Amino acid sequence: MEVVQSHRKSSSNNVTVSTLPLYRSAPPLEVRLEDFELFAMDRLRVLKGISDGLGRGKKPEEMEKLVADLWKANMRHPQANEEANKDIISHFVLRLVYCRTEELRKWFLSMETTLFRYRFRFESSEAQRALMSEFKLPYKAVSNAEFESVKDKLGQVARSMGQTLASADAIFYKVPFEEVPELVAGRRVFICKGHAYVAMNQVVSLVVTQFRSYLSKALILTNRKWTSTVREQEKDRLAPIVEALCTSYLGPDYSQPNEAGEISVKDIDHIAKTSFPLCMRHLFEKVREDHHLKHGGRMQLGLFLKGVGLKLDDALAFWKAEFAPKVSAERFDKEYAYNIRHNYGREGKRTDYTPYSCQKIISSTPGVGDHHGCPYRHFSEENLRAALVRMGVSSRAVEDVVDKVRNRHYQLACTLTFEAVHGSSCDAGINHPNQYFIDSQRILQSKGLCLHTEYCVIWDTFEYSLQLTQSLQWMSLYVPIWFHSLAEFDIKGTGAAGSVFTDTTDGGGSLNPMLIQ
Repeated sequence: MEVVQSHRKSSSNNVTVSTLPLYRSAPPLEVRLEDFELFAMDRLRVLKGISDGLGRGKKPEEMEKLVADLWKANMRHPQANEEANKDIISHFVLRLVYCRTEELRKWFLSMETTLFRYRFRFESSEAQRALMSEFKLPYKAVSNAEFESVKDKLGQVARSMGQTLASADAIFYKVPFEEVPELVAGRRVFICKGHAYVAMNQVVSLVVTQFRSYLSKALILTNRKWTSTVREQEKDRLAPIVEALCTSYLGPDYSQPNEAGEISVKDIDHIAKTSFPLCMRHLFEKVREDHHLKHGGRMQLGLFLKGVGLKLDDALAFWKAEFAPKVSAERFDKEYAYNIRHNYGREGKRTDYTPYSCQKIISSTPGVGDHHGCPYRHFSEENLRAALVRMGVSSRAVEDVVDKVRNRHYQLACTLTFEAVHGSSCDAGINHPNQYFIDSQRILQSKGLCLHTEYCVIWDTFEYSLQLTQSLQWMSLYVPIWFHSLAEFDIKGTGAAGSVFTDTTDGGGSLNPMLIQ
């Protein structure tokens, strides 16, 4: 295994050793299957956090703090001397996971390179030079005489970036300009006769280029070995873990309703409009429109509704009622009821199935006539724009969402939609449809709109606004205060069967006194 030690100076040669491994060779260690998976999931949390940060356009200094926090939160080990092993093992496990397709390789390469970049910056100057020597880079520091000859030019470049030129004892490296493309593209280096003068605080670009090149080749070789021998040899042991890790959901468990409590069939129409993510809202609209969904759509929507608190009896009633125009009660009981009970753990192996995560939904492949999947990935741009407009997303926010979709940041696109619809930031990002629902309900509750469809009256600066809600008990606390003055204020709302108010011809609303006791 590659030797990884803490920063220290060897007494014999006074050389600093870095804690940052280059992952040149896999560790010849015996790893428990439990650690094999857990280490990989911890590192995956770091990489996905980096992906979210980049997608949200965080500045370099913000990314630096984010990477440090993610690493500290996920990659520590109870035994300090095992942290280096965890680092190396988790990298090679994920290399195995993400080597299998071009898309997976591209994502892993980008995230690992970004992680390496910021970890390199955390190293001391001595450790950075030690890492450069490990890459066997054939570049020597610029001599004092040459530095003086280009000092003015280097100063101009520094001032153009709002910096000052370092002192004469600063270290610069003279390298072929094509090896530091990002510095050249950003006009952050002085170029003379085909060579770029790279300051010591810029060598990260040089080292990262080498690291990326090496890792890219290593992923190809790993894929060849995986497909030719390892996958077949480990088909009953490692292969299932490896194939599942890239779509693993790493967040909270939404198999049981928690903060959202329970909902009933009569609540679904309202909460679908206020708190369903686009993927679930689309399925709900389609089942209402077509009175049918194929298996993939029923699984995706059904498990989501289970997670937000729809009980088994209500789920059976909901699907039976929606399918009724096309499916007889006898046929429903015979062909569909079993699968619904199965999802709730009442049939078959009694497995209590969990709602689908964003990653699982994004990676699905809907066929002709299917409506499940992720709209941000599977919709055409035209259909996506139309769907966003129907959700009430502003034209400017629509453009931002579409921009994220074009760059394949589907979860960030959903996050931007959430923020546009609710007028509130979501720094954690959206990673699960049920998270979207719970966060939505929390925001609505903080604004006085309450969970689900409780009936509540909200005082605005200029007027009363009557909102559809569910709990008459909550409202009854406030009825004595405002009921006698309702005639003095404009009451507005949308009438519904059994609601506190009914529509009037002028588009306003009037109270239904039968519901206020």
